[in-house]
Amino acid sequence: MTDLKQRILAAVGPDLAAIEQALADHLDPHYELVRQVAGHLLFAGGKRLRPLLMLLCGRLCGHDTQDAIASAIIFEYLHAATLIHDDVVDGADLRRGRTVAHKVWDPPTAVLTGDFLLARALTLAARTQMPAVIATIAGITEFMAQGEINQLARKGDVTLSEADYMDVIRCKTAVLFQGACRVGGLLARAPQPIIEALADYGLHLGMAFQMADDLLDYTQQTDTLGKRAGADLLEGKLTLPVIHALRHATPAEQTWMKSLIAAQAFTPDQLQQFIAILQSCDAIAYTRDRAADHMARAKTILDGFPPGPARTVLADIVDYAWARAN
Repeated sequence: MTDLKQRILAAVGPDLAAIEQALADHLDPHYELVRQVAGHLLFAGGKRLRPLLMLLCGRLCGHDTQDAIASAIIFEYLHAATLIHDDVVDGADLRRGRTVAHKVWDPPTAVLTGDFLLARALTLAARTQMPAVIATIAGITEFMAQGEINQLARKGDVTLSEADYMDVIRCKTAVLFQGACRVGGLLARAPQPIIEALADYGLHLGMAFQMADDLLDYTQQTDTLGKRAGADLLEGKLTLPVIHALRHATPAEQTWMKSLIAAQAFTPDQLQQFIAILQSCDAIAYTRDRAADHMARAKTILDGFPPGPARTVLADIVDYAWARAN
């Protein structure tokens, strides 16, 4: 995974530098408090994957200008805004290895900063003067909010189905990947079938990426993960490994799992026991297989594009998502 990550970073180094500069530049003209709170998360080591996807998809269609950078950071602002809001809703403690913004400042300040980032993203979308881009960004914000509301409403719901879970992660995560790839094609003024192919690539990548992220909650330690291990369980979020295990565990194991989910509290030993049940039910392997299906579909879509540096990096990003799941 380290070699793969380094290869991707080497290929997109100048893009990352430009993205970092643009993220800072578009915060500077505003209130110092906004810059501090937004920067607390924005500059805490994010991968910048979503803006990179927009740039690479545009490049795949022959669009490669510095003007694209301002549009690319829309997706990092949207992502940061949702993370800030989610941390308040979930009562989280850590994000990217740092104390969350609402605990460094306070919940109202964090929420309003997230609102500002959403508004800033829409302002940058409007500057493209392309209705299709503006509609895409507006649609993303609506779907992400819908996904989070749906997840909140089903908090601790042990009847959550796999189909319900897939709908949640499509709305809260995959549509942002999908939108970044779509906007790359729109800015390149690519033919509609090409734009849809890019969007489908982003959708499948986003689905796989979220499943991999959900696996990390049960396969990584806190110091590696950047947030508390078992945080999803603590917050009452039923992800695919848990949903699968609840269907295939023994009746006694199911009863115990449900009691732990309802309590939203556990000791380190209880978390390890919970993970052991996931493993005995092949829930982790099952989630990896579902993620692999989406990754394969993303790779197949890329095969329809001419070979080149952009396609190579986009394929490497799929492999990176797979490495995270393993």
